[in-house]
Amino acid sequence: MKQRDEETRERVLRTAAQLFADRGFKKVTVRDICRGARANVAAVNYHFGDKNGLYREVLQRAIDTVRATSDAARVAGDGKPAEERLRRYIHVSLCRAVAESHSNWISRLIQREIADPTPAFDTLLDQGIRPRLDDLSAIVADLLGCQPGDERVVRCVMSIHSQWILFATRPLPTRVRAKFHLRGDSPDRAAEHIASFSLAGIQAVARRSG
Repeated sequence: MKQRDEETRERVLRTAAQLFADRGFKKVTVRDICRGARANVAAVNYHFGDKNGLYREVLQRAIDTVRATSDAARVAGDGKPAEERLRRYIHVSLCRAVAESHSNWISRLIQREIADPTPAFDTLLDQGIRPRLDDLSAIVADLLGCQPGDERVVRCVMSIHSQWILFATRPLPTRVRAKFHLRGDSPDRAAEHIASFSLAGIQAVARRSG
């Protein structure tokens, strides 16, 4: 591919990523994208086949970032006891998620895809979300002394991830943090709280079912 074609393709991808994240797939037109990318209206078909093909490639970039975070969280805990693995998983995952939500379009795009799925949703689920949940399930199962598919594990995993919501940068969580004077709470402190709270909850579940 010629350099000019590569530059045009990249501009289209970057513009589409921002527009899809801001408005959602359905409310963005090919003309909107090409206008923002300073590209000929035929550029989307030329480089990606159609709008769906472009969206899949944009979403794949987001998925690759999610997978990189999951890999980093897993590596951070390699060889450590289950409790430390959970702490490191939460710290790496939350800190990266907060950084991404402040700096780019990825978290907004993923939230839109979850709220209003497109035909690409299964790719996000299989390549981005499920591996992360599998990693966390393995840690929780180790802490509980049971299989990853156990109902207790699933409930604990959902409870852990639900705590992320308060630290998102969307308007509602931001206002809630301000109301309770958590505006200056750092990702490190948040991760430590979530880890300690989650470990205590898992221990309570283990005692109750023991």
